[in-house]
Amino acid sequence: MSSVFHRIPKRHLPVAVKGDGMYIFDRDGKRYIDGYAGGACVSCLGHSQQEVIDAIRHQVGEMAFFHAGMFTSEPLEELASILTTDAPEGLTRVFFTNSGSEAVETAIMMARQYFVEIGDPRRKKVIGRRSSYHGAGLTGLSVGYQVARRTPFEDISPSVFHISPCYEYRGRLEGETPEQYGLRTANELEQAILGLGPESVMAFVAETVTGTTSGATPPVPGYFKRIREICDKYGVLLILDEVFCGLGRTGTLHACEQDGVAPDFLTFAKGIAAGYQPIGATMVNQKIYDAIVGGSGTFKGGYTYSGHATACAAAVAVQKILRAPGFLDHVKATGNVLAAQLKDRFAQHPHVGDIRGRGMLMTLELVENRETKAPFAAALGLSSKIYQSAQAKGLITHAQSGTVDGHVGDHVVICPPLIATPENVETISGLLSEAIAIGLEEVGAKAA
Repeated sequence: MSSVFHRIPKRHLPVAVKGDGMYIFDRDGKRYIDGYAGGACVSCLGHSQQEVIDAIRHQVGEMAFFHAGMFTSEPLEELASILTTDAPEGLTRVFFTNSGSEAVETAIMMARQYFVEIGDPRRKKVIGRRSSYHGAGLTGLSVGYQVARRTPFEDISPSVFHISPCYEYRGRLEGETPEQYGLRTANELEQAILGLGPESVMAFVAETVTGTTSGATPPVPGYFKRIREICDKYGVLLILDEVFCGLGRTGTLHACEQDGVAPDFLTFAKGIAAGYQPIGATMVNQKIYDAIVGGSGTFKGGYTYSGHATACAAAVAVQKILRAPGFLDHVKATGNVLAAQLKDRFAQHPHVGDIRGRGMLMTLELVENRETKAPFAAALGLSSKIYQSAQAKGLITHAQSGTVDGHVGDHVVICPPLIATPENVETISGLLSEAIAIGLEEVGAKAA
């Protein structure tokens, strides 16, 4: 009997014992192809990169850890240099955390301290978006809007205000162009700022490409440029969360590169050390750094393991691979194959309403009726059935409910390791098709 308090205690979990490239093996010898990059879009380099393993072993042999508030270290300095060299404009400093949740919390804390340091303490309100996720801590759950997770804690959570997500499949009106829809949705931010009082709003937080709450949902063209204009107009700091979609996942190092914007803070975690060590990061605009250093001189946040030397050594090795000549070209090419495979198999499927995403981060949104976009009833548990049937067939994937409003709607996220080949992608697509067919059959719907 296990003494572990698992996240889903009623779910039977196989015991994983080995990882090799695109595959995970359990204790019984069963092989699973990884269609979800380590179970949470983390293992971007698969499960057996020797360069990373060697870097960890070397660092542990030299010095595994020392508190970064007392010493800096060579891997810490090297990692920061790598990350800031090709960062979006203005992001010249990086603060390390242990997770994406901490990275977002750090950005919000720094935003607040910035305004205190410059003598504008009235600014303390944060605006987020519905259908978003920004971490499992109270701050992240409050800024995000994953209903199932945040509801039990709403009475003790910080007050955050929310606007509509950029969710073209369900938000764009008939006769409206994608660009018109993007402007209309982005302008909700201006309305919210004016309603709350511009002098009181501190920051706007958004995922550049959303992760699991509504599936991989990229912004329409022009959306974030308008968001940036509004933030600049009212002196609001822009925090972009790329914990899920950053560091090569969308075909560029940073997803916001493709939207032509640079935020004041950029957070990432999953792709920084590819799961070989836990680490996250918050990239910071120079003006914020200068205000804090020139004011009190000390950031009031931070964590014991921030800048952990072994984690940084792993991340340095990972980042060098991501930046190697041709690597991102491979990601783009394989991402195109993934999108084509999904469209070939599902574009005419009676229960696939939308195929969306960017690069190696794709989503299928499942609907009961394609014409009306009506979702399946939550009580049917379609997502859970697809997940279980996929696992039985040897495919690791992510299927989630609550896509539409936090209660109803089902989607599947496909984000294999970035080392995936076209052949791997074809295998994943085929197994997923079989798993969806089984799930639909179990809820009494026609699979095709």
